[in-house]
Amino acid sequence: MQKAARNTSWWKFISVIIDLIILFAFGKTAFLCVSAVFLFVCVIEECRPFLFDLYRNKALIWKLAKNDFKTKYAGSSFGILWAFVQPVVTIMVYWFVFQVGFRQAPFAGFPYVLWLISGLVPWFFFQEALNSGTNCLIEYSYLVKKVVFNFNILPVIKIISALFVHIFFTCFMMVIFALFGFFPDVYYLQIGYYLFAMLILILGVISFTCSIVVFFRDLGQLIQILLQVGIWLTPIMWNLDMIPPKYEMVKTILKCNPMYYIVNGYRSSMIHKQWFWEQPVDFCVFWVVTLGLLWLGMRTFAKLRMHFADVL
Repeated sequence: MQKAARNTSWWKFISVIIDLIILFAFGKTAFLCVSAVFLFVCVIEECRPFLFDLYRNKALIWKLAKNDFKTKYAGSSFGILWAFVQPVVTIMVYWFVFQVGFRQAPFAGFPYVLWLISGLVPWFFFQEALNSGTNCLIEYSYLVKKVVFNFNILPVIKIISALFVHIFFTCFMMVIFALFGFFPDVYYLQIGYYLFAMLILILGVISFTCSIVVFFRDLGQLIQILLQVGIWLTPIMWNLDMIPPKYEMVKTILKCNPMYYIVNGYRSSMIHKQWFWEQPVDFCVFWVVTLGLLWLGMRTFAKLRMHFADVL
C-alpha cells in the first residue's frame, strides 16, 4: 500500500515537471491541454468509488430527486408553480431595468432580452443547485445518520432536482427566441455539452461546500454573498467587451470564472453561432479549473464523511 502511494506521488511529481517543460517549450495552450488530461486522470482515480455508487443506486437517486422536487413546494397553495414564477419575474425585472430604463442597445444584432435570458437561464440553475446542494447533508441529516444509507448520492439528488426546472427554462428560452424570429439550428445541439460541463462544475463545488457547511454553518451565508457578486462578475447583464483595453488583465481574470465559459457557451450556441472547439484556450481553462474543483470536492467529501454523523 505504501509502495503504491509512493509510486502515485512520484507519478504526480513527474507530471508536474512535464507540464512545466511543455509550458516553456510549446506555450500556454499545450500546457493547459496537458494539465486538463492530468487532472482528468486524478479525478477518475478519486471518483471511481463515487461513480460505482451512482450506478448501483441510480433508481433510488431518480426516486429521491423527484420526491425532493415535489416536496420543496408542498406546503404552498400553488405548489411547484413557484419554481417557475420566481425566475420569470426576475428576468422581467432585469429586462425592464436595463432595456426600458437604461435603454440598453442590442448585442450582436439580437434584442437585449434574448442576450439577457441566454445568460440568466444557466445562472439560475447554478444558483439553485449550489444553494440547495450546499445544505443537502443538513437537510437529510436523518439519512446521514443511518449506517445503511449511502449518503454520497445526496448532492446528485439536489442537482437532478434543480435540473427539472432548468430543462423547462431551456425550452422556454428557445420558445422566446423563436417568437423573435430566431429558430433552433444545429448549433443548439451543443447546449447539451455545456449543460454536461455545468453539471460537472456544480458537482465539484457542492461536494466541497456541503462537506464544509456541516462544520462551518456560516458558509451558507457567504455563498449567498458570493452569488450576488458572481452574477455581475460572470458577467450576465453586461459584456466583457465593455472593459477598456488598458484593463485587459481584468478581462483575463474574469474569463477564468468557469461560469463565464458556461454562459458564453449558451450564447455561442444561440446567438454567436460558434462551436465550442473554436475557443480552445477557454475550453482548456474551464476544464482545468472544473476538474481541479471536482478533485478538491471529492477529496474533501471523502476525508470528512466519517465525521458527518457525529456533527449532525
